[in-house]
Amino acid sequence: MPRRKRTAAGSSSDGTADSDDSGDHEKTDSSHSEANQRNNTRLTRASLRLSQSSQDAPPDVKQAAERDESPPRTPTGNAPSSESDIDTSSPNASHDESVTKDQKDSGSDPSHRPKRRRFHESYNFNMKCPTPGCNSLGHLTGKHERHFAISGCPLYHNLSADECKVKAIEREKQEEERSQGQNEENRHATRHQAPTQRQVRYKEKVIEMRKRRDSGLTKDQKEKYMEHRQTHGTTREPLLENITSDYDLELFRKAQARAAEDLEKLRLQGQITEGSNMIKTILFGRYELDTWYHSPYPEEYARLGRLYICEFCLKYMKSQTILRRHMAKCVWKHPPGDEVYRKGAISVFEVDGKKNKIYCQNLCLLAKLFLDHKTLYYDVEPFLFYVMTEADNTGCHLVGYFSKKNSFLNYNVSCILTMPQYMRQGYGKMLIDFSYLLSKVEERVGSPERPLSDLGLISYRSYWKEVLLRYMYNFKGKEISIKEISQETAVNPVDIVSTLQSLQMLKYWKGKHLVLKRQDLIDEWKAKETKRGNNNKTIDPSSLKWTPPKGT
Repeated sequence: MPRRKRTAAGSSSDGTADSDDSGDHEKTDSSHSEANQRNNTRLTRASLRLSQSSQDAPPDVKQAAERDESPPRTPTGNAPSSESDIDTSSPNASHDESVTKDQKDSGSDPSHRPKRRRFHESYNFNMKCPTPGCNSLGHLTGKHERHFAISGCPLYHNLSADECKVKAIEREKQEEERSQGQNEENRHATRHQAPTQRQVRYKEKVIEMRKRRDSGLTKDQKEKYMEHRQTHGTTREPLLENITSDYDLELFRKAQARAAEDLEKLRLQGQITEGSNMIKTILFGRYELDTWYHSPYPEEYARLGRLYICEFCLKYMKSQTILRRHMAKCVWKHPPGDEVYRKGAISVFEVDGKKNKIYCQNLCLLAKLFLDHKTLYYDVEPFLFYVMTEADNTGCHLVGYFSKKNSFLNYNVSCILTMPQYMRQGYGKMLIDFSYLLSKVEERVGSPERPLSDLGLISYRSYWKEVLLRYMYNFKGKEISIKEISQETAVNPVDIVSTLQSLQMLKYWKGKHLVLKRQDLIDEWKAKETKRGNNNKTIDPSSLKWTPPKGT
């Protein structure tokens, strides 16, 4: 076997190359090695001179130099990963290239490096938690040493930094036990979807823990809670003990810690900054809404913290005075586009993103305040927006919307939102039902585009369950086909199968999947429908005046 020769980069080259090439490589290797030796010699001499000068320097200068050996901190509080992370625009944070050669050789530069250290430290420690009396130490997740927002403040949540660390360790242990249990269940899993013994025991344990909850607060507890509220006001979280069961309170604490961890990740990535570029509330019509997520409004508007939006044209403004003047001359009383559905006070408008670009962009920016996974803000031309409104004597007020585009994957919804003031009133199901009604007119099978938000997933699962149970209730045949269900309801077969599995109505027997008609679930659904009575929150197909766009 021929020997392998190492190149300058440290990789091995094949020994079967021509002799001329190998000779050239050897010359190159020798030239590189000589250059590296000269550089190493220079670095050794420079380090020797620096060490000698530091030994001769006074003690306070030595301490300053030792403190400055650590890499400078970036504005996020992390050490920079490369020289490009250091701010070179400031003279206090400039590179060593600005130092003269004599200063490098002598090792004396009394004004350069200490200034860079002070600049980064002052930038870091100017960020402080807004909670009164908090020193910014600790974190609600128990995984970070400092925090700069109320979401991660232990003091705001009536905890100490040590208690947060203890709770974090407990959560990690519970997660490990849960993952081990899931691995065991997956190893011995069968095709049926019945709950395991572990899940049944856990459910019984939860029911028992919730039964032990006290019926109400005692007089002393009420006085303690009132005193806490009067002392701290809105600067502290209200006391939550004994308000609900210990199990539900622990679930709430876990959700708080998880949200704080997500916000901390966004802060470290530079996507949000505390105290700026985060809209806290919006004034929308007669409602004042608290926002849930960050939306990329222009910086001059985002840093205000409060935004004023016209509920008809969706134009955003900086103050209530500007909004009042705008409303006095705004001629819009409904969304632009064609009204394709009307029944009673409910209307749906089809808005083309190509024809009404500004309105659709403002609608996407507004939706991002309440959606986590939304990424579309400005590229709205390929999409059609179906905006649902509720009319009164002042105009058509925005209830929600969904967007869609022509897709070979047959997605009938790209993004869907119900405004917070209209949630839990049946409007979400109306939007979903309307999207499937359009799919039926198009003679297609539809499905929402993934990923769905948490609230969107809950709404869709509830809708699919209701559609399947209604179909089972009205079905009079002997054999049920998933394909026939899909053709009649326009629901994707994959969504039908997942819903049947969650309802435990799908069983694998003798090499075939069988659909079980569970009469108990159907009777329970029918009882709820009867109790609900005549509800106007339904879509009437006869009120639709719409033809599919060309090319679909």
